[in-house]
Amino acid sequence: MIGGPTFGPAEQYQRARTGWPADAIAALVERFGAHTVLDLGAGTGKLTEVLAAVAGDVVAVEPLDEMRRVLEARLPGVRALAGTAEAIPLPDASVDAAFVAEAYHWFDLPRATAELARVVRPGGGLALMWNESGGDDPAWVPEVIDVVREHKLEGAGETRRDTVQWREALEAEPRLGPLHDEDVAHELRTDREGIAAMVGSWSAVGSLPDDRRAAAMAAVRDVLERHGVGETTLRFTAMITSADRLDG
Repeated sequence: MIGGPTFGPAEQYQRARTGWPADAIAALVERFGAHTVLDLGAGTGKLTEVLAAVAGDVVAVEPLDEMRRVLEARLPGVRALAGTAEAIPLPDASVDAAFVAEAYHWFDLPRATAELARVVRPGGGLALMWNESGGDDPAWVPEVIDVVREHKLEGAGETRRDTVQWREALEAEPRLGPLHDEDVAHELRTDREGIAAMVGSWSAVGSLPDDRRAAAMAAVRDVLERHGVGETTLRFTAMITSADRLDG
């Protein structure tokens, strides 16, 4: 099941999107010795919630007001700041670790990477993560994807993890150490309406004019109904790349 960023309603995003494997996140926080943690591009707080359970102080930075309002309502104990990846509203070396989930590929990579290296203290770390299909997708998944491709605007939804040079940007930052990759399997229990909401949160759908979005979602629901999709478990792989923040 493909993921990707959203420009749709924040509540829809929160309801529909898969979360993150808590044990893997906790292991990263422990590895970085992190107490104060940044969640950059935090959205509605899908990752923020996981971080808040294992870190002492979480700062969520999110540029979209609608997303940030949902995060603040759900997680009142988290500092939520308006800001962008290219101008993070934090002092130098002010966090022990920074996490970016489903967002790094949207950034101005050289500027954002330099900003992340600036705000993370030496000895801390950085982790980027994306959710991808866990394999063995049911038969309706490719049909839904075909529907989205048929309806999307030209060029929409084409900025993805595999279409930008995010790894090269990390490797070019001298304040970051070697990259470490890990893939972690996890699952999402959902239903037909949850799947429809997930599809509606994809940028290729959320960016459509109202009439085209309604047509696309009607076609998606037709696929789900034809396949008799009800409650189901979707399998994901969290693809995590991390690096230590070097001294100096």
